[in-house]
Amino acid sequence: MRESSATVTSRLIASSSDISLIIDRDGLVTDVGFGNERDSLEDASDWVGRPWIETVTVESRRKIRDLLETSEETAPSPWRQVNHPAASGPDIPVMYRAVARDAEGHLVIVGRDLRLVSELQQQLLDAQHSMEREYALLQQAETRYRMLFTLAAEGVLVVDADSRRILEANPAAGKVLERPANRLIGRVFPRGFTEKSEDEIDELLAQVRASGSAEDVFVRLEGSERELQVGATLLRRDDGLFYLVRIANRVAERVDNGDQTVMELIQRSPDPFVVTDPDGAILSVNAAFVELCQLGSEQQVLGQPLERWVGRQGVDIDLMRRNLRQRMQVKQFGTTLNPEFGEPIEAEMSAVSALDADPPALGFVIRPILRASGSTSAPKIKEPLAHSLQDMTELIGRVPLKELVRETSDIIERLCIEAALKITNDNRASAADLLGLSRQSLYVKLRRYGISDSNADKKSN
Repeated sequence: MRESSATVTSRLIASSSDISLIIDRDGLVTDVGFGNERDSLEDASDWVGRPWIETVTVESRRKIRDLLETSEETAPSPWRQVNHPAASGPDIPVMYRAVARDAEGHLVIVGRDLRLVSELQQQLLDAQHSMEREYALLQQAETRYRMLFTLAAEGVLVVDADSRRILEANPAAGKVLERPANRLIGRVFPRGFTEKSEDEIDELLAQVRASGSAEDVFVRLEGSERELQVGATLLRRDDGLFYLVRIANRVAERVDNGDQTVMELIQRSPDPFVVTDPDGAILSVNAAFVELCQLGSEQQVLGQPLERWVGRQGVDIDLMRRNLRQRMQVKQFGTTLNPEFGEPIEAEMSAVSALDADPPALGFVIRPILRASGSTSAPKIKEPLAHSLQDMTELIGRVPLKELVRETSDIIERLCIEAALKITNDNRASAADLLGLSRQSLYVKLRRYGISDSNADKKSN
């Protein structure tokens, strides 16, 4: 059988392309040729006798129609990328072009297998996405370290090891060196210190560069008696060698013997002692307070409000804090201690303020009131009231009458509610009737004075 001119042309073209096709006037594949058998398309030999348009995916069929409309005058056609469905895996991309149409109407199509190009493009996209992720992580890390650098309480300088010029300085360094941080950048380091201090810093940096580490030195700024502690670390980067210099005010290693003795005596005192911030949060306690509150360790109370263990919630400690803001001290204020387990303990509390200190603080001494076992005492409800009224009397002339009346009213109202709950065995409805209040009003007052929370805690214990 004599081969057509289109078939011969197809085989010649196939040798220089990945695949070539001969398509008749009806759009049927009459012949398929491969430039490299190893890279041939899967099942392409089965296309012979089938409409070419049925060998591609649905979205590619419009491009096949455009190629089939190529005439002798319009050949060769533009390249068109289409996709062939694969038996497994992703579609196979092929770039086709109609190169000629013979007198018999056969159309010669050449194609380039784009799988390798597609794989390379996918690898490029994967690499790009990986770079973007790494860049995002790098930016996040840089932001975290920049934030730490800015917020660090210790002054930090980044100094070029060769020129000794400051490249970066955090706000803490500017505060320690008494100069805005941005004005430190570009200055030669060390500068602004006493002559002796500059020599010590030079020796420190030389030792760090030679051995990698050195002991911190203590120096002074020129015209200042304030002593600074300076340390340095060698930092190697691709763009050179740098010093990471740490500067901070020197902190005394120990308090003097007198202060140390006072602190030890307070810690060993048999009377509970508590230090709080101006808002009443506990900063420090001694062992007697921990033991009297029946707690396991000091860590259980740090940061907690003092009124959790001392006084009537919303009354005693708030009143003490308000008076300490007006006066430096309050003596023998009647209150109660509320240990974690067991009944409240009657106590007296004295307090002193140090609101002008850094940081500001309040100090409380709590003394449990011990009574002889044979002595008679008034009912529990009346004793706190008597102590509180006595304390209120001592405040006459020091605190406005309006505030004294308000505080006295709060104390009496709370004691009446506690008595009503005790009489009714904590029946809220009966207590409200006994007090002549609506249940809603009683609940509001319970929340105000924290009575519901304290009763719940006692029941759970």
